[in-house]
Amino acid sequence: MNRTYTNDRPARTRDGRADAGRGGSGYGSQAPRRTGAPVRSGGYGRRPAAAQGEFALPRTITPALPAVEGFADLDMPEQLLAELGRQGVTAPFPIQGATLPNSLAGRDVLGRGRTGSGKTLAFGLALLARTAGQRAEPRQPLGLILVPTRELAQQVTDALTPYARSVRLRLATVVGGMSIGRQASALRGGAEVVVATPGRLKDLIDRGDCRLNHVGITVLDEADQMADMGFMPQVTALLDQVRPEGQRMLFSATLDRNVDLLVRRYLTDPVVHSVDPSAGAVTTMEHHVLHVHGADKHAATTQIAARDGRVIMFLDTKHAVDRLTQDLLDSGVRAAALHGGKSQPQRTRTLAQFKTGHVTVLVATNVAARGIHVDNLDLVVNVDPPTDHKDYLHRGGRTARAGESGSVVTLVTPNQRRGMVRLMSDAGIRPQTTQIRSGDEALNRITGAQDPSGIPVVITAPVVERPKRSTTSRGRRPASATRRTPVRRPGFGAAA
Repeated sequence: MNRTYTNDRPARTRDGRADAGRGGSGYGSQAPRRTGAPVRSGGYGRRPAAAQGEFALPRTITPALPAVEGFADLDMPEQLLAELGRQGVTAPFPIQGATLPNSLAGRDVLGRGRTGSGKTLAFGLALLARTAGQRAEPRQPLGLILVPTRELAQQVTDALTPYARSVRLRLATVVGGMSIGRQASALRGGAEVVVATPGRLKDLIDRGDCRLNHVGITVLDEADQMADMGFMPQVTALLDQVRPEGQRMLFSATLDRNVDLLVRRYLTDPVVHSVDPSAGAVTTMEHHVLHVHGADKHAATTQIAARDGRVIMFLDTKHAVDRLTQDLLDSGVRAAALHGGKSQPQRTRTLAQFKTGHVTVLVATNVAARGIHVDNLDLVVNVDPPTDHKDYLHRGGRTARAGESGSVVTLVTPNQRRGMVRLMSDAGIRPQTTQIRSGDEALNRITGAQDPSGIPVVITAPVVERPKRSTTSRGRRPASATRRTPVRRPGFGAAA
């Protein structure tokens, strides 16, 4: 197949309308010319807010291209199709089959779907196909993927790297907590596609190490989370710097008023594809609410952690995460903590150990609610129930991904029951509710809980970060910096 892949598409004038007099070439020419596209600032007019603060999805003015059932039906470079085969990806997920024909044609896309529904390849394949054959100038990427967290940035990079290599495109990951000098060097080397968190990307732009005026394809992944984390001003400032006539794709698990702002301001006549983000659309996921007395909650939590297989446990605060992690380690459970107080190298190492099975229990705050994909993770436990239904959906999205089965278990004390009923109603979920006590057969049946005393004790040295080098004026170590033998604890050791 000999094709030209370009970023050309019907241009937007300053008021945001598609310019019918400026057609494209290559893939861009497949996009229908839009003389009546809505004004970007006015978007789709006023719409009443839907339930739980979500807005009504916009109506597509230009008919969407039909969905496809196989990747071979898509007009993509042969190298990408071959790499899909090598990766064992045989058939597109619904969100991929529905959006790819349109995104490959240059259309803007608004996709809503739960985590694990296949969104990364839905936008990634289109971006790579339409950028293939082009070379970026130093500091001037051609494609941009904005994500809310470092973990999600790394996951997106890992998922797209083999496909980018197949079409000889260079990826650069730009996130906080890592060397900004190395990231600047990657951008100076001419990366075609940048995967970034908003704050670090802004820092690099301010330093003069990156310019977005050549970005023709922009993706916002987990847009609702970026809004919830307060990134909206940075996101809009970045979007104002990319090519105004470029293609935009926005993917989100939930759509609220903050995301509505982005849709109205930056998307022109988007193709809309919505997969119900609630559990009702995920038949392989079970939801359990376990009523437990407060005095018995810790024992029940420890028994769940001692189960066979991996589990993620969510708590509200960093202090609570650290405390539970240490308690589990003292019980012989191979646990590790993940929260915003950990350095990025610690967080990266902890996730790697969890994925390989060296750590079996990941104890985390909401920092782990997005951007973590672990195969065969069949249980998520809300030790502390979330306060927002969106947080519940994203926590639960760590399991039952890509058609796998899984369970979400929430421990609820008597004073939390009323709030949990409201949260489940907002999330559109009807959970199975069970009264349990530690050691109950029901707790074992639902979660696989077992007595931690049966776990073999493994003695390992704790994993610690190398201390910063401290020297006197003569280059000698102060007495306080002498080496000490680390204290050995049962289980995995220190929480990485």
